[in-house]
Amino acid sequence: MHYDALKTFVTVVEEKSFTRAGEKLRLSQPSVSLHIKNLESEFQAKLIDRSPKHLYITAAGEMLYERAKQMLNLYEKAREDLYTHQHTIKGKLHIGASYTIGEYILPRLLAAFSHEYPEAEVEVTVGNTESIARAVKLLQMDVGLIEGQTNDKDLQITPFMQDEMVLVVPTNHPLAAFKMIDADKLHDCTWIVREEGSGTRVYTDYVIENFGLRVKKMVTFSSNQAVKEAVAAGLGVTVLSDWAVRKPLQYGELASLSIQGRTFLRQLSYIQAAHVEMTQLTRLFLHSVQHAQAE
Repeated sequence: MHYDALKTFVTVVEEKSFTRAGEKLRLSQPSVSLHIKNLESEFQAKLIDRSPKHLYITAAGEMLYERAKQMLNLYEKAREDLYTHQHTIKGKLHIGASYTIGEYILPRLLAAFSHEYPEAEVEVTVGNTESIARAVKLLQMDVGLIEGQTNDKDLQITPFMQDEMVLVVPTNHPLAAFKMIDADKLHDCTWIVREEGSGTRVYTDYVIENFGLRVKKMVTFSSNQAVKEAVAAGLGVTVLSDWAVRKPLQYGELASLSIQGRTFLRQLSYIQAAHVEMTQLTRLFLHSVQHAQAE
């Protein structure tokens, strides 16, 4: 691969000058000219026309410029990956996670990941699905783990785990004595819900709309813990991830209900900015996420 020649050619095109390209690459002008000449000989095409005052890229040169950038990028990524493979995995990984994942699932994933790559530095930001998706799109985070969906064409979304949602009520609620109910028993309840932009809120709205439930009123909180505390205090009913309510159900702080003939499942996914090359550290983390199993 004519790496040096391709790098020189790309720099000449971007600098629009043999002289400035040489200065940037610390090459003499004859060396720059020789690299271009060798490429023209290799591809049997005129790539650059130049006069004493102007430099023009030919149609063949434009085609090679786009391909050359891709080849150089692949070369650098290959060199980075090979170096990383042969040395201790280091670097910083910024992960965004929506609340249920960030509070209950991600700590388990990171414990295993950090054990395998102890020198990797990880920063986690927890927010609702909407805010995490926005940050990943703006490249403020390397990867996001979300409960909901995103249709943003600038993001690539990949499912990695199913999450069971649970209908929970206060232990002193009239329905708490029943393990299985008909959906119409939930008419005219007060619902404790997460804020707009939350994946859990989207799913709660889906349940209410799907069963055509009349809602007495909604009370909104911005965290799963606050929702659980409100339900435990007798304020209303809610739908939360099984991960979030396992311990309160185990210790008798909440009661769970099932609706006849229905199970509530949603998909957990990870998102990345589309068309952005992953680092080796991100790739290794996502490999561990893809092989994670719900406990």
